Amino acid sequence: MKISEILVNCNLMEIEGNKDLDILSLTFDSRKVEKGSLFFAVRGTQVDGHDYIDKAIEKGATAIVCEKMPKVKVEGVTYIQVDNSAYVLGVGAANFFGNPSKELRLVGVTGTNGKTTIATLLYRLFTDAGYACGLLSTIENIVSHEVIPSTHTTPDPIELNSLLHKMVESGCEYAFMEVSSHSIDQDRIAGLHFAGGIFTNLTHDHLDYHKTMANYRNAKKKFFDNLPETAFALTNLDDKNGAVMLQNTRAKKLSYALKHDADFKGIIMESHFDGMLLKVNGTEVYTQLVGRFNASNLLAIYGAALSLGFDKDELLVEISKLHGANGRFDMVYSDNGIVGIIDYAHTPDALQNVLETINEVRCHKETLFTIVGCGGNRDTTKRPEMAAVAVKLSDRVILTSDNPRNEDPDEIIRQMKAGITTEDSRKVLSITNRHEAIRTGVALAKKGDIILIAGKGHENYQEINGIKNHFDDKEELSKAFKEAL
Repeated sequence: MKISEILVNCNLMEIEGNKDLDILSLTFDSRKVEKGSLFFAVRGTQVDGHDYIDKAIEKGATAIVCEKMPKVKVEGVTYIQVDNSAYVLGVGAANFFGNPSKELRLVGVTGTNGKTTIATLLYRLFTDAGYACGLLSTIENIVSHEVIPSTHTTPDPIELNSLLHKMVESGCEYAFMEVSSHSIDQDRIAGLHFAGGIFTNLTHDHLDYHKTMANYRNAKKKFFDNLPETAFALTNLDDKNGAVMLQNTRAKKLSYALKHDADFKGIIMESHFDGMLLKVNGTEVYTQLVGRFNASNLLAIYGAALSLGFDKDELLVEISKLHGANGRFDMVYSDNGIVGIIDYAHTPDALQNVLETINEVRCHKETLFTIVGCGGNRDTTKRPEMAAVAVKLSDRVILTSDNPRNEDPDEIIRQMKAGITTEDSRKVLSITNRHEAIRTGVALAKKGDIILIAGKGHENYQEINGIKNHFDDKEELSKAFKEAL
């Protein structure tokens, strides 16, 4: 494809060289440059792609997109100056792969919590109804029924458009994707055409990147601001930021809520560990999902599906068949009557939602153990909050290691303890080794007790000093249950 075709609808400030040069591949990583590549010099949070332009040319790049022209240029190489390389990368990648999002009905889900559940269950809902669908999520990417491992909540623009292109080629009609605040802020979704957008909620997370909650909120809002008139914008009115998302959108404005009047209104009639009875717009439906947060997720799914043309009567029947995403309120039972729950909750609000759900359902004669840690090299301000929530809503707490990455796990636990009062510290244990923490929880539990293991959910690894070691909370808990018999 020619450079001029790849950069259609991009604001080009200056071009030096042949704009009709044929390009064989795109990349923003100099290590992946091949002969005939177009290299995008993108300014990242850790490195600046402009520092690798020479290396890219040495490896065979024949064209460079950059925000600042190099002082010394190589003969035969085309240089294109733009005001935002990241944005042009998104639009260019979409053009290079034939704008696949325009051939699909693509729905993006954004918010702090609930993205994976909503995107995954929409994929299952439409797949079960006979449609060919694609999924882009934290847990996995799926093209029709082919599972492709996921490395990021939202892939980079090249991988993203490549996956969407594969979906089109495989006959997919719908695609559902998680849209992270990072991907919005970094223009990874630039050039994509969305049929709809869903906002879940906004709580304390990613402040290591966004610095303030206002910046975090505005990153989410940018997604809705850019939706086309043909799309729908579905927001959660139970969240104080829900209405903000719709302020400047051109899309059709829709809402869902449990506490407020909304287009899609839900009421929880009954709640149990194996499901709940939910009334949606006056009609009752029994679902296998548990908890207020899942009731909210189901309302989002209901509203999105109707907006995409799903038959209303068939929809409630299909919703009753859905089960939760892997690692989201994932139940494990021991043979001697202990209840285990694995959940991805890694923010204070998500942990509170899960614990409040457990407390609403339990009989309170049993002991609720919470095993939780915080990830390294991430927002440190939520660490004491996580511990405070765990202690407030649990009977016993074991603080442990999550993914310490390049931090000292003992120091992370020390920072978590800052959120615990002296009086509450008596019901807290600190066991750095997550394997031992889980086994200790099982050893202390008796018949009828509940063990929540929070933070990692679907993840099957623990990252320590740059190395991902195999570790699966559900697998570890199941083994501990068997060993304890």
